[in-house]
Amino acid sequence: MKSFLDEQVQHINTKSFIKTDPVQFPHRYQRLQDIEVVSFAVSAITWGKREMILRNADRLLAKMGDNPYDFVMNEDYRALGKANIHRTFFEPDLAYMLRGFRKIFLENESIESLLQKRNAQNAWEITHILQREMASANGEKTNSKCLPVNFEKSALKRLNLALRWLVRNDGIVDLGVWKVLKPSQLYIPLDVHVGNVARELGVLTRKQNDRRSVEELTAILRSFCPEDPVKYDFALFGIGIGERKIFT
Repeated sequence: MKSFLDEQVQHINTKSFIKTDPVQFPHRYQRLQDIEVVSFAVSAITWGKREMILRNADRLLAKMGDNPYDFVMNEDYRALGKANIHRTFFEPDLAYMLRGFRKIFLENESIESLLQKRNAQNAWEITHILQREMASANGEKTNSKCLPVNFEKSALKRLNLALRWLVRNDGIVDLGVWKVLKPSQLYIPLDVHVGNVARELGVLTRKQNDRRSVEELTAILRSFCPEDPVKYDFALFGIGIGERKIFT
């Protein structure tokens, strides 16, 4: 199984993958704070049909212009209306998120520096920290469109995807701009497709796509590659898509 998954990773984790995936959007920027804003904003809408995600992520970034960090710090999000961005995610949800980021940036050099101060160790701790910062900046209101409210048992697929982009540093697809976590501390971004493929392959037995399944699957993947278990996200995502479909 390890050999099979390693082969799939080698085929899929290539530079050509970037232009077909939401990871293309943080790749457009050089400044750390821009990359942070874009990674979290885009990952928040990474659910549903892939073509729709890419189209709507492009529209989302167009609202912030060439410098998302400046858009945040200048409070330009105040001009956002109520238009739809992606499925159930609307402009007020984006403004909520960016208002929270502005508070973080006013008090810290970057989102990463906040997490370093708080000694964050995993996605669930990071969610708790970010949720409290966002709520503090928004009249103590939470917003499940940006971060799950009852996150302790959640798979945190979207956040784990953002962390993969920010932390993995193999120099191919993911950006690797954060040092607050090591790649070995990442967890698999578990969605319906990845979960189904993992069960077909026999590397996940739990039926629910929840935190316990994320921990179970990631533990298996760590046994294959302790230093970089989440590289197998490329394999589990890619298997069953297009020409790489292996199941009947």
